[in-house]
Amino acid sequence: MVPNKKNKYPILYSFRRCPYAIRSRMALVKSQQSCVLREVILRDKPKSMTDLSPKGTVPVLLLESGEVLDESLDVMYWALEKNDPENWLRSQKAKRSEDLINKNDGDFKFHLDRYKYSSRFKVINKKEHRDECLKFIKEINDELKAKEYIYDKDVSFLDIAIMPFVRQFRIADTEWFDSQPYENVKIWLKNLIESKLFNAIMVKYPLWKEDDEIVIFP
Repeated sequence: MVPNKKNKYPILYSFRRCPYAIRSRMALVKSQQSCVLREVILRDKPKSMTDLSPKGTVPVLLLESGEVLDESLDVMYWALEKNDPENWLRSQKAKRSEDLINKNDGDFKFHLDRYKYSSRFKVINKKEHRDECLKFIKEINDELKAKEYIYDKDVSFLDIAIMPFVRQFRIADTEWFDSQPYENVKIWLKNLIESKLFNAIMVKYPLWKEDDEIVIFP
């Protein structure tokens, strides 16, 4: 473990459209944790990133201590345990929240990848994977019947952990998604993607190269 002595902030390797990076950046901004942003493209990963995390995925957060966080949920917890102004972590006291996030990151993401990137995975019938994704969408829709957000009436960790993946599912075929009878999910998603927070973390930054000037995020 080598201390991060070059900067007084943590260093974040991120890719703007990656849902794992999106939820990490939302937690960092909400918790007011500044970091040095290194925007990367995953087909051309910088060696400095893969040296820290050989698995080569984002986010990767190098803390000042030298500790490396390369799981998005760990980045979220790290940020919000430092500062949680809207008590997002309240949802994580419930076993149901853990179960939903596990479903999102497990079966839903598995089928989402094979639906959205069917040619990459050599999928013959991507509709089968789309239909599997819909099972999770229906479950979230049911959760939202009695409240505006998944856990309660306000945004929580649970919403932020799941939303970027539902957004990606919608983007795969926007017209088809918008025609589906899951009005609670559509309203929930619209509220989140039109929020000031989401728009703030989706600002485009130039790709990072060695010796570039430091970019502080947010």
